Amino acid sequence: MAAGKRRSRGHIEELPSGSFRAIVFAGVDPLTGRSRQLKETARTHKEAEKALTKLQRQVDENKQPKSSITVGQAVAQWLEVADLQPTTQERYDDLIRLYVLPTFGHLQAGKLDAELLERFYARLQRCRTLCTGRPRAGHECRPLSASTTRKVHYILRAALDRAVRWRHLGVNPAAIAQAPAPSKAEPDPPSADEAAAILNEAWRDPEWGLLLWLTMLIGPRRGEISALRWHDVDLDRATVWVQRSNTQSKAGVVEKSTKTDRKRRVALDPHTVELLRTQRDLWVSRLSALGVEFESDGFVFSPSPDGRTPYAPRAISQRYRRLAVRLKLRSTRLHSLRHYSATELVAAGVDIRTVAGRLGHGSGGATTLRVYAAWVEEADRRAAATIATVLPQPKPAVRRAGPYELLAAALRQQIQDGSLPPGALLPTMAELAVANSCAVGTAHRAVSEGV
Repeated sequence: MAAGKRRSRGHIEELPSGSFRAIVFAGVDPLTGRSRQLKETARTHKEAEKALTKLQRQVDENKQPKSSITVGQAVAQWLEVADLQPTTQERYDDLIRLYVLPTFGHLQAGKLDAELLERFYARLQRCRTLCTGRPRAGHECRPLSASTTRKVHYILRAALDRAVRWRHLGVNPAAIAQAPAPSKAEPDPPSADEAAAILNEAWRDPEWGLLLWLTMLIGPRRGEISALRWHDVDLDRATVWVQRSNTQSKAGVVEKSTKTDRKRRVALDPHTVELLRTQRDLWVSRLSALGVEFESDGFVFSPSPDGRTPYAPRAISQRYRRLAVRLKLRSTRLHSLRHYSATELVAAGVDIRTVAGRLGHGSGGATTLRVYAAWVEEADRRAAATIATVLPQPKPAVRRAGPYELLAAALRQQIQDGSLPPGALLPTMAELAVANSCAVGTAHRAVSEGV
């Protein structure tokens, strides 16, 4: 039986331009079922022979790409194994649908290069619809932000990295391409006076005012303040644990770890401790009226009567934005609130001593207000006493003797112990200066003032 014809491992063909192309068979594409070929063009036949040998070695060592995978297929395979948070997953799905698939979805990933990607990023930053730049009726160019364009770059780079690892692609062109530079953040937080105006307005709803008060003092993200539960608040030790965060996806509010995946403990000042204690007492009273027992895993800030439902993070931001617009603030974003101290806010005019009255019940509010005002005064005195004991006390300054005083003391000692008996001549000023390694003027002053 005659042996079957063996497929040639590769060959060299001459092009009409006079160049030569090395072609090597690299197996069958598992995605399309078609034969795959590795190609490389050279100027001379000898260079083409070297290229042919190199391509054959890649096939032998299994280093060649295994498929002519498209960008869309690479992104879909990456999404199958990527570990993303729900909100991140939704955001990436939108970016892939709007920008990646319409532009590169059917393009072979091997045909991507750094130039093509960088031009794509530049066009996105001119107009998110990738228009030609020519004016047309009804269209206004809206650039895509640098941060969003960088997310598109991250998606492409991560997907093509996975394709390289899985041998569907030889080189990741997105790893070579340069992403747009991140825009520099220019935070413009409210001043202490503006923060006081925000709080005085927010105290009309005591729970909302307390939420913003905590945001200003301990600086949690909106998801962290949304996820805060009563067992995270230790009023006896005046601390609060920030250990979880809520995120808002299309499926609803989902609890997760903090953005940094780290827990942190924050100390509270006496003002805040008492506000939280009063708020907790109010929750206990509310639940008791409903016939429900207060439990520590309830949310500190909740729109539901039983405290089991947290405020949605997006709702917190939107409510703050409406407040900031009403007060005509420069920044209307919640995360612009920086850390303030309670002393700084009170000094700026926060009407904190009326909070307990607003949190009280009916006629008891005035009594609560007087008790709270007395407590604040006593707390201030205790805090001052504590600071006085904690801060290091200044030590009395010890004056060091000058060189002439040291020399004068040494001469007096010599007179007292008889080394310089009465009537004896003192050494000359020059001799004293040399013997004591000092200036002649120092020796003269020691003799004239100290002896």
